[in-house]
Amino acid sequence: MLSPFPGMNPYLENPDLWSEVHVRLITLIADELVRQLRPKYIVAIEKRVYQTTGEETVLVGIPDVSVGRSKTDSNDAVTSTVVAVASPPRLPVTVSIPMPEEEREGYLEVREVETGEVVTTIEILSPKNKRVGDGRKAYETKRQKVLSSETHLVEIDLLRGGKPMPMVGRFINSNYRILVSRSDYRPKAELYPFELTEPIPAFSLPLRQGDTEPLLDLQTLIQEVYDRAGLDMRIDYTRKPIPELSQADETWADNLLRQQGLR
Repeated sequence: MLSPFPGMNPYLENPDLWSEVHVRLITLIADELVRQLRPKYIVAIEKRVYQTTGEETVLVGIPDVSVGRSKTDSNDAVTSTVVAVASPPRLPVTVSIPMPEEEREGYLEVREVETGEVVTTIEILSPKNKRVGDGRKAYETKRQKVLSSETHLVEIDLLRGGKPMPMVGRFINSNYRILVSRSDYRPKAELYPFELTEPIPAFSLPLRQGDTEPLLDLQTLIQEVYDRAGLDMRIDYTRKPIPELSQADETWADNLLRQQGLR
């Protein structure tokens, strides 16, 4: 079963689905590239591991309990009969505290078989990469390391939410984007911006100079993820996607889904 959207399906961004979509898409990209790049290159699935401390958690504190004094506690208090009264036990308040969690994010490395050198790194951004916090810091550190090396970088952003990765100069406002940064072309890079209503653009994967660059057709692979995971049976198209669409995109998506009998 194919996705009803011509490009990126916004329902795949739901936190309940995205982790699986991310893993499946990385695996399919690796499988597709291995066929085209052998025997000179291999495609390895790697994992970045880092600790977070509850970026989504709000630390709720219990205010200090103030001890009240009665007027009879003062030095000028008059002598009086004191009757001891047992105070009722204070009931505890349930709170949440941030707990350290180990995060694992997958990415791809295209390596030259003869030398073992990493020629190209392929990243598919996750929600934590685009939100302020440990996840973004970890990714930006890795990103700067790649950009300072002789390794090409391909950065695929299929998430509308969060803050896009930084670029210098011209600001491109788009829902989705694919960045191809060739090491011999920096600081300039190739950007493929696209919207919900458009197919995901295909692009050439940078390799060693003189080698034939394979065309990576993400649109076909996203459709394959949708079909293999049976996502048509898991998505309720009568509900709005998470995060919600802009008013213009919601109107467009509503018409599209009604035409296909999904609303």
